[in-house]
Amino acid sequence: MPLVMRALAEAGVVVDLVHPAAGVVDLSTVRVEHDLYVLKQQSGLATSIAGVLHAQGAAIVNPYPVTLALRDKIVTARILQAAGVPTPVTYVARRLEQLAPLLDEGPLIVKPYQGTEGFGVRIVRNLAELAAAPAGKEPLFAQRYHPPQGRDRKIYSIGDRLFGVKKIFPARTEEEKHGEPFTPTPELCEIARRCGQAFGIDLYGVDIIESDGKPYVVDMSTMPGFKGVPDAPSHLASYLYEAAKHAAREPRGRANHGSALSTMLTPGAVWPGR
Repeated sequence: MPLVMRALAEAGVVVDLVHPAAGVVDLSTVRVEHDLYVLKQQSGLATSIAGVLHAQGAAIVNPYPVTLALRDKIVTARILQAAGVPTPVTYVARRLEQLAPLLDEGPLIVKPYQGTEGFGVRIVRNLAELAAAPAGKEPLFAQRYHPPQGRDRKIYSIGDRLFGVKKIFPARTEEEKHGEPFTPTPELCEIARRCGQAFGIDLYGVDIIESDGKPYVVDMSTMPGFKGVPDAPSHLASYLYEAAKHAAREPRGRANHGSALSTMLTPGAVWPGR
């Protein structure tokens, strides 16, 4: 059992792990049975079940609509732009050849618009590299490429606390995945907080690069792994414990039965400490 879940159980929280993909689900039996649900997996059946629970008024971390928005890089980029967050100039297109004229102004970085963990990310500097990029029926998401100076700055928010971790991208070893903790500057903290405020959440991760002395937010995730954050399991357990207590006080809550929490995972999903 992951350390986060163990700490919650020791605090008296009833914790259930839900694996929707483990078998056949009779949708008529899906109903709100816990004070709080934690949506660890942001795609597939787990997300659909979260949508069903959301329609019934379930308290979910993070909220179902926010999870959907952050899953879509097109939606995320525009919301961050509107919030005044510094991001690279962003483009969307239907076909690769439509991006060709943009290369006259410099390289692009092309990403799957619903991709995660850096999969499918490709730097395109010329027409040959553009032609070699994979293309399908999905929209193309591209941003102006700014060569990063040093490692990526990962800023993680857990409640009202921000944690900085410098990481190499892409990370190839376990040590690189954990990175090196650092104290974010006031500027980076302000950027990270603005990202959270744009979506109305305080549990998330933001990827920031610095290029030519300027910071750019290049990704935001609703439920990152928090690797490299000192004592991450303890901080997360405390956050979720308070969230479950708050949800239990709501009309749909189960205050008379103690806090109950459910985590929706798919096989292979990992929490810190597992």
